[in-house]
Amino acid sequence: MLSKFDYVKPTSLEEALRYIKDKDGVKLLAGGTDLMISLRHNVVDVKHIIDIKDIPETKIMKHTPGEGVFIGASITVNQIAQSKIIKEKYPALVEGSDFLASYQLRNRATLVGNICNASPGADLAPSLLLYDSIVSVASPNGNREININEFFTGVKKTILQKDEIVLGVLLPEVQKKDKSTYLKQSRLKGHDLATVGVAIRVDSDNNIYIAMAAVAPTPIRLLKLEEAIKTKGLNSETAQWIEKEVPNYIKPISDVRSSAQYRLHAASVLAKQGLTKLIEERVV
Repeated sequence: MLSKFDYVKPTSLEEALRYIKDKDGVKLLAGGTDLMISLRHNVVDVKHIIDIKDIPETKIMKHTPGEGVFIGASITVNQIAQSKIIKEKYPALVEGSDFLASYQLRNRATLVGNICNASPGADLAPSLLLYDSIVSVASPNGNREININEFFTGVKKTILQKDEIVLGVLLPEVQKKDKSTYLKQSRLKGHDLATVGVAIRVDSDNNIYIAMAAVAPTPIRLLKLEEAIKTKGLNSETAQWIEKEVPNYIKPISDVRSSAQYRLHAASVLAKQGLTKLIEERVV
């Protein structure tokens, strides 16, 4: 049985900010795929639900040359997966989108909802981390931008304040030779949370970026490993080396989905596979 709450659907950002000001127990609704489950099981205390889908700023998905692609908070995961510009520039995000739940859920689920839920195994977070994506946030006190690397603060926790609304995410512009991929290991194909998720990117200067899900309390970027890679070069030897090095940079736990030891192994293998794939794509 659902708890009782007020429901509003503002048609402007100003209206939403007026409503959210000085209120406790507020939850924002875009796709609602996570929120509805939480409500059904009474695991969240909700007094007010603000449906943001009619706020114009949240419905934007736009590429600005030289700046990047902005994805609004109401844009669904299937819209992302089917976007020509995102397929061309940010393939890891498309692959992560295809891995998320089922096709039907992806018609409702949103990128912003996925990161605001802040699951350690979020499929879309690692791809955003690869690009130093920027989260655009509004509140009654003004707007701010948050680098995605600072966004996650713990299991199911973010840096957001209670009166802030995420408007969308900007993926910075990439060069033509930029390549990326997302690989996932899970118990069930296509419908389960990640046992391990690995995103890898090689930019036009052959710099390598690595981010992972389900190997720490939050999705993480492996900055120290990236630094160690710089002297290695983009070759098959580096891919072999990464497989051995990954366990030194992550601290997974054991839970109902997997043992920590298996996660260490899976993360290593996926990192090698992902980098090998990108190396082959650059050669072709």
